[in-house]
Amino acid sequence: MRSGRKEVKGAVGNKSFSQTVDLRKDFRTHTGDKPFECTVCRKKFALTGHLRSHLLTHTGGKPFDCTVCSKKFARSCDLHAHLRTHTGDKQFECTLCSMKFAHSSNLRRHLRTHTGEKPFECTVCSKKFALSGHLRAHLRTHTGDQPFECSVCSKKFSQNGDMRAHLRTHTGDKPFECTVCSKQFAHRSTLRVHLRTHTGEKPFECTVCSKNFSQSAGLRHHLRTHTGDQPFECSVCSKKFSQSGHLRAHLRTHTGDKTFECTVCIKKFAKSDHLRVHLLTHTGGKPFECTVCSKTFAQSCDLHAHLRTHTGDKQFECTLCSMKFAHSSNLRRHLRTHTGDKPFECTVCSKQFAHSSTLRVHLRTHTGEKPFECTVCSKNFAQSAGLRYHLRTHTGDNPFECTVCGKKFARSCDLHAHLRTHTGDKPFECTVCIKKFAKSDHLRVHLLTHTGDKPFECTVCSKKFSQNCNLRRHFLTHTGE
Repeated sequence: MRSGRKEVKGAVGNKSFSQTVDLRKDFRTHTGDKPFECTVCRKKFALTGHLRSHLLTHTGGKPFDCTVCSKKFARSCDLHAHLRTHTGDKQFECTLCSMKFAHSSNLRRHLRTHTGEKPFECTVCSKKFALSGHLRAHLRTHTGDQPFECSVCSKKFSQNGDMRAHLRTHTGDKPFECTVCSKQFAHRSTLRVHLRTHTGEKPFECTVCSKNFSQSAGLRHHLRTHTGDQPFECSVCSKKFSQSGHLRAHLRTHTGDKTFECTVCIKKFAKSDHLRVHLLTHTGGKPFECTVCSKTFAQSCDLHAHLRTHTGDKQFECTLCSMKFAHSSNLRRHLRTHTGDKPFECTVCSKQFAHSSTLRVHLRTHTGEKPFECTVCSKNFAQSAGLRYHLRTHTGDNPFECTVCGKKFARSCDLHAHLRTHTGDKPFECTVCIKKFAKSDHLRVHLLTHTGDKPFECTVCSKKFSQNCNLRRHFLTHTGE
């Protein structure tokens, strides 16, 4: 033994120390005593040196500079650990699975994945953790403590990692790059999920139907289709949803907020999905093809709906009249015929409608908008259906055939009206004289005999007529035809 140095032997493990202060430090590793507490976040340490290093995480001080890439660190040990990323040195090997680590502390933590050891217990709820850091983070769920503050917007976080991730929303930094397609991400977890799009990995399996998912969130959402759980409730109308995203989208129906704008025509949408689908109207993209008839669709949901026309599947039944529908949206619309509910109101004339699409079409009577143009003759229409019917005047297509006499029609409504000539059905009744008609147009003309209204005026002699056909016939007396 060297002269002037006194050897002190520890009570546990017979380890020897040259100074009593070193013995006291070692003793704390056995007792778990941590007398040095951070005044900012209450984290405790066994050594004053560890506390000093920790305080730099609050002050932002990073005095240790990497000579290779100039990255800075708050602690010298972090710098030494970082240097191994340049050298690739991983000197600590697991004896169970041969996995190697750059730091002994990482190896110690890894060993708990083999042993299942969780030595850190919450004093509030007795939950156990493998890592002390996880316990500290968990304790904040009880205390509500948020010691980590964003230096840009002052938002506070319970975990330093969450604060660092948040800072990237200000800096735009995306340090995690996919090795397959070079796409970059702000968070490592997002990169991990993205990599599954390349590998096809779906590690999360439903215990009910064995369906697999690439994300745990996807599995959680799916499980609610089995349980019927809808934990997210609208504070305005109390409607419930299985996903928070669906609730947020629904809330926009109350606020009228449309945050997603088309860069081509400036049209706005409440949902990003609706914008994506709308963009296909500009590109003409229809990536979803029916395997039965090869018809293509812009949306996968439209393809699934179309497939039911081949299978005849109508799984959505009205509880009031037992009418069945292929789509839940059609059932919801149908239910309004029973309830009389018209939730969509015109802001111009206050007229109410059962369907949002009907309101949109109605609004064009005020604006005069006719967004659907014929590619043959450039005629414009307020409704897409009007354009479809018009196109048949160019193509001569009459797809609706009468099963009785074989007569064909360009529109399904014309076929329905024609069928009444076979059945004798006259569903349109005059409220004045109870006379019935097979067509609504005929009823409208008949009503003019009661009102005396003659809306059709000759531009030559100003004579008026109750019917357009009578005006046309009269006009021939001027032309001499």
